[in-house]
Amino acid sequence: MAEGVFCEVLEKPHEEDTVNPVRDKETASPNFQADADVELKEEWAEEECDTVKQVLFQNEHDEDDASSDYGSHERLGTALQRLVPDGNIPFPDIFQTNQLLFYERFKAYQDYMLGDCKASEVKDFTAEYLEKVLEPSGWRAIWRTEIFNVLVEVVDMDCTILKAVIRLVIPFLCEMKSCELNEESMNDLLEAKEHKVPLQELYVVFDESGEFDQTALAIEHLRFFYKHIWRIWDEEDEDDDFDYFVRCVEPRLRLYYDILEDRVPSGLVAEYYTLLSQCKEKYEEFMSLRNSMPTSDSESELDNISMVEGLKMYETMEGLKRKLKIIENPLLRYVLGYRVNSGVQTTVSKGPRPAKDKVVHIVSKSMTVCQLQCLMREKLCPDFSGEEFELQFHSDPLAAVNACYEGDVVIICPGHYIVNGSFSIPDSVELEGYGLTDDVVIEKKGKGETFLDCTGDNVKISNLKFLQHDAVEGILCIRQGKTTMENCVLQCETTGVIVRSSAELFMNICDLYGAKGAGVEIYPGSTCSLIGTGIHHCKDGIVIKDFTDELYSMARITMKNNVIHNNEGYGVVLVKPASLIQIKKPKNIDLEGKNVEDECDEKGTSNMEDPCELPALGNCVTDNEQFMEHDPIESNNIIKNELISTSGKKKQLQKKSLLELGITEMDDNLITEELFISIQGNLFKLNGKGSFGTFFY
Repeated sequence: MAEGVFCEVLEKPHEEDTVNPVRDKETASPNFQADADVELKEEWAEEECDTVKQVLFQNEHDEDDASSDYGSHERLGTALQRLVPDGNIPFPDIFQTNQLLFYERFKAYQDYMLGDCKASEVKDFTAEYLEKVLEPSGWRAIWRTEIFNVLVEVVDMDCTILKAVIRLVIPFLCEMKSCELNEESMNDLLEAKEHKVPLQELYVVFDESGEFDQTALAIEHLRFFYKHIWRIWDEEDEDDDFDYFVRCVEPRLRLYYDILEDRVPSGLVAEYYTLLSQCKEKYEEFMSLRNSMPTSDSESELDNISMVEGLKMYETMEGLKRKLKIIENPLLRYVLGYRVNSGVQTTVSKGPRPAKDKVVHIVSKSMTVCQLQCLMREKLCPDFSGEEFELQFHSDPLAAVNACYEGDVVIICPGHYIVNGSFSIPDSVELEGYGLTDDVVIEKKGKGETFLDCTGDNVKISNLKFLQHDAVEGILCIRQGKTTMENCVLQCETTGVIVRSSAELFMNICDLYGAKGAGVEIYPGSTCSLIGTGIHHCKDGIVIKDFTDELYSMARITMKNNVIHNNEGYGVVLVKPASLIQIKKPKNIDLEGKNVEDECDEKGTSNMEDPCELPALGNCVTDNEQFMEHDPIESNNIIKNELISTSGKKKQLQKKSLLELGITEMDDNLITEELFISIQGNLFKLNGKGSFGTFFY
């Protein structure tokens, strides 16, 4: 395009395009006309040069205005909002920078502050970024600490140590939190600090000109990074050769915003911050012990003891760091889940009623005499005509469940009920819909954890339709005890049904769909029976989870006559550690007495677990998907054989661990329960990635 413009500049202008008033004068002399022509040509050439410059540099200016994170000082006015500081001291307003969006922080760290630096280069890259962006002096800020807030003026910068040189502003403005400080004592404090304070503790005073916008943003990026992203052990990480932004910054930043937007269960958030605190404490202990050890080679008994303690601390710290990385990584967080509060009841069990009577709770918004007669004739009189039963009426199903004691029954009449809380069932109660399933609908409104949380010994739910909205965890979570669901419809929004370790689920003739995660998550050590159930239009149909902890046994699973279809990923996914691959595959015999390995080899499926194909964070591998989609019998056998094979490998891991502890005589029944699997008659079709996949981590 530029070449074409230059060609136009060199071309002679057409006479009709050029207005020359001198030419119209017949009396003009030849010399005068020649001078006029030269002047017009010069003016025309200057105009065309300006046009060329605009064409040549237009894209650069547009790109700078669109993509530059630093902005332009030539623009009039600030693009940031002002924030009035809290407290009784009349501090000036400051820039509001704590409400930046994810992509704004992401772009700042990736493109400007960190780039592709290593963890050991973070401080150098950060200092270079600050030197380019920060105004070196002439701006005011509020210096905030845990003890006081004081108004100061910045007079110089020392970006290499991430500090600013400040002085007090007159008149003296200071807010004390836990002690009394006057202007003289504050000056003494600054003298002791050589007038240098951390940049993270400065909050830039608002300025309408826009001159200090980028200074305020750069300090906010720095403050957020060292508060939420940076870990004190990052600089000594063994993976320092890899891109620090991709390895640590991006997953931690995403986790922060997932927590901020209520996308992570509160139990997982609490566990993450607990692990973070424990890892920080263990790292400080480890560093203190390492610094106290002599640098010279010494073989004293005390030094050897310190060395052993240091190794134990290091192993503990590495274990905590691995757990943190699992939670920080969104893929592993979804696939592996978490085990926090798996055996803790969210609501305390009430037990039997003091009077030892049982109550039948009738839930209905309104009821006619005819409806009451039908209810009495068809349900109440045949099943609850004894003297020990008492009737109570409710208009809200959540209130009825909260009023239940051990052995109570809740009968929900036809209607569309909207609840704003979660059902927590710690006792053995029964929830039953009276009428057709689609006529008895319970819809959840408002944010929360699970819709149904069951911890009772024997909970029964039947003939109900549940609609889930704005939940963080699954629509149904069985933490412990036994839960039976019959003829229910579960319309999910996040994860579907979660069966925790040691819990039991029996789901018969149900329909589950719409989960953005797995339709059913089965944890190790649990019991799950799915018979005649449809699981469809979820991310994955069923996820069977495993953990590196060898103390957990495999889940006991029964799957008969289910239809698992139209899921985005796999129909069934088995999650297991990559360490199982290193163990020689045992010969397993299926329920018909055939050798599982030989059968798999004949079908060409024995290479499912090739360790050379495993990436760092895990991978899903599957058999011939077209073959499995069109042969349900083979799909059932492949899933069954893979679960049996995994159980055998895990048993060998447990034996190996016990041998390392010095236990030479082992009873297989003490190591793990015998795996019981009954998978038959299931139909898999139209699943995006196939019927069965294995995820290694």
